[in-house]
Amino acid sequence: MSGTVIGENRESAANVHEQVGAQARLAKQAASKLAQLPREGKDRALLAIGEQLLRDEAFILAANERDVNQAIAENAPESYLDRLRLNHDRIESLVSAINELVALNDPIGETVKSWTRPNQLHIEQVRVPLGVIGMIYEARPNVTVDAATIALKTGNAIVLRGSRSAAHSNAALTESMQKALQSLDLPHEAIQYLAIPDREAVDALCTLNGVVDVIIPRGGAELIARVVRNSTVPVLETGVGNCHIFVDQSANYEMAEAIVINAKTSRPAVCNAAETLLLHREWPHSQQAKLLASLLQKGVELRCCEATRALHPDLAEQLHSASEADWDTEYSTNILAVRTVANVAEAIEHIAAHGTSHSEAIVTEDADNASQFLAQVDAAAVYHNASTRFTDGGEFGFGAEIGISTQKMHARGPMGLEALTSTKYLVRGTGQIR
Repeated sequence: MSGTVIGENRESAANVHEQVGAQARLAKQAASKLAQLPREGKDRALLAIGEQLLRDEAFILAANERDVNQAIAENAPESYLDRLRLNHDRIESLVSAINELVALNDPIGETVKSWTRPNQLHIEQVRVPLGVIGMIYEARPNVTVDAATIALKTGNAIVLRGSRSAAHSNAALTESMQKALQSLDLPHEAIQYLAIPDREAVDALCTLNGVVDVIIPRGGAELIARVVRNSTVPVLETGVGNCHIFVDQSANYEMAEAIVINAKTSRPAVCNAAETLLLHREWPHSQQAKLLASLLQKGVELRCCEATRALHPDLAEQLHSASEADWDTEYSTNILAVRTVANVAEAIEHIAAHGTSHSEAIVTEDADNASQFLAQVDAAAVYHNASTRFTDGGEFGFGAEIGISTQKMHARGPMGLEALTSTKYLVRGTGQIR
C-alpha cells in the first residue's frame, strides 16, 4: 500500500518526481469515482474508517511510539512532542470527529443559486468537488485522518505528505483508512500517502498541474512559505497563529483571567493559542498584577515591554524584557509576550503590525470599543469576550477541519466541507442560440 514507509536513503530527484506523479495520478482516477458517489456511500465509508481505526489502535499507537521515541532522541521540545503524540483518547477523538462529519450535510450537488434569464435559459450554480487535494503538513498525525475524511466527505481524493517525524504514524493511519475503503470495494487510492522523506517530494507534488487541483500547506511559517514560493498548483494558504488578546479598560477581571489563561495554557502548541497579551494602561493596576501573577503561577514565562515592567515593580524580577522579535513570534509553548497600550486604537495598530490574520480577541464591557475592534481588526476570526481557542472546525460546527485559512481568496478561517468544493453552472435551454 502507499502507506509503507520508505527508508531514509534519498531518492534521485527524477525517481521522486516519477513516484509522486504516479501516486497523484492514481488519486486522480479515484477522484472521478468519488465524485459520483452519493452521500450514503461516502458516509458508509467514513463510518468504516472510524471502526477500522479503533480496530487498528494497537498497530497505530505502536507506530506512533516509534516516531515519538525518535523525536525524544532528537531532543524535540515538549510542545512538538504534544503535537506528535497519539493515545487512546486522541484516537477516540478522531473517530468522534468522523462521526460528527457523517452527521453533516453533504454539500456536493447543493444548489448555491438558480435563476432564469429573459431568453428562458435556466442557470443553476451547484457545488462540485475540487478533485485532487495535495496536503502538506508537519508533526500532527491527526491531520492525516482529519484531512482524508473531510476530503472523502466532499468527494475529493487526497495526496498526503506529512513530515519525516511522523512518518510511521501517518503510514499506519493511512493503511488503516485504506483497508476500510477496500472493505467496501471503494478505491483505496483515494487516500495516498507520500512516504518519501526527500524535500523534492514536496516540490514534485506542488508542480503537478493538471493532476493535483489544489495544495494545502499546514504547519510552520517556513513550510508554508516554501510551498507558496515554489508551487505552480493553486495554494489554499493556512497561516501561523500569532494571536492576541486585548484586555480593555472596562474588562471584567474574572472573565479576562479565564479567557487569557484558557487561550494561553489549555494547549499552548496549537495555532489558536494566544501569543501576546495587550493590557490597557488604565485597567486597574491591581487587576493587571493579579492576572500576571496568575499566569506566572501557571508556569507561563512573561516577556514584557518596559512600560509593563515599570507598572509592576513587585513582579519585575519575574517579568523578562521583551525584544522586538517577541511581538512577531509564535511561541507554541508557555511563553507570552505582554505589552501595555494606551487605548483600543493602539491595540488594533499593534495587531495590524504584528498579527498573522488568524485569531484576535478583545475583553471589554464597552460596546463601542468592542464594535471598533471587531470592525477594524483584519483576521480570519475576531472575538469579543471569548477565547481564541474556539477557532476550530469542530467548535464552529463544521466537523473535522482541514486547516485554518488566513488568506482572503476562496476560503478564510476554519476550512470545513464547503471550503473543499468548487462550483459549476448547469445551463438548461430549449434551443437558444446567441
